[in-house]
Amino acid sequence: MPKTPPKYPTDLNCNEWKIVEPLLPKCEVKRCRKWSMLSIINAIFYVTRSGCAWRMLPKDMPAWQTIYGYFWRYVKSDVWRLINQALVEKVRVKQGRKTQPSAAIMDSQSVKTSEGGESRGIDVYKQTPGRKRHILVDTLGLLLTVMVHSASIPDGNGGKLLLKAFFEHVKRYSTSRAYRLRTIYADGAYADITWFVKFYFGWLIKVVKRPSSVKGWLTLPKRWIVERTFAWLGKYRRLARDYEHTTASSESFVYIASIRRMLKSL
Repeated sequence: MPKTPPKYPTDLNCNEWKIVEPLLPKCEVKRCRKWSMLSIINAIFYVTRSGCAWRMLPKDMPAWQTIYGYFWRYVKSDVWRLINQALVEKVRVKQGRKTQPSAAIMDSQSVKTSEGGESRGIDVYKQTPGRKRHILVDTLGLLLTVMVHSASIPDGNGGKLLLKAFFEHVKRYSTSRAYRLRTIYADGAYADITWFVKFYFGWLIKVVKRPSSVKGWLTLPKRWIVERTFAWLGKYRRLARDYEHTTASSESFVYIASIRRMLKSL
C-alpha cells in the first residue's frame, strides 16, 4: 500500500491500489524484491499515459528492463485483459447494472504505425497505413475486448475476428453458463456478417445507418458510445500512434488505458 502521496499524475492512490492489487498474479519468487509491485504498475501506467519509450523512463523508477519484463509477462498470461474484465464488472455494479451486458457496440479505428512489425497494411478507404483497433464496448462505453490487426482487413472480416476471440474468451473465463450479451450495434460496414454472427454466436447485429438526407455532424444512436470510448483512449499518448512491434503489445496498452480510467471512476 502506498505510504506517500502519488508523485506523478498517473500514480495510483491508496484506494486505487487496494482495488487492483488483489487482481495481480501472486509472485512465486521467494527472494525480496528491490522494487514494490506498486512502483512497477505505476511505471507501466506512466508509459501508457505519457507515451515515452521504455528506455526514457524517469531515473527514480525501477530499471526499464524490470518494468518491461513484467509488462510482457502479463501480456503473455492475459493478465491485462482479465484485470480489465474484473474492473468492468465492478464499474457496472457500481452503476446499478448487472455484471454482464446484454447489449454492446462495435467499431474500428485505423491508426498509423511508426516502426516495422507484424500485421501492417493500408486502409484503402481512409488511406491510412498501419493497423486497425477493433473494440467492443458495453452501453456505458466500458471496454469489453479489443483486437488489433492489419489496416488492410475490411471491417466486416475484422469484426468476425473480434467477436470470435471474444466468444472464446467468454467460454473460457465466464463464471455463468450463458453470457447475457444478445445485441450488438454497429455501422453499415458490418451488415454482411449479421447472419454469420447470429448463426455461430447467437448474437443479433443491429446496423445503425446514417440517414442519407442529413449532412454534417449527427449523433447516431448507440454508435456515439463507442466513438466516445475511442476519445477516452486517445488521451493516452502511447495510443496516439501504434509504436508496438506486435499486435499483442498493442492490445495490452489499450487494456491498460481502460484499466487506468476505470480505477479513477471506482
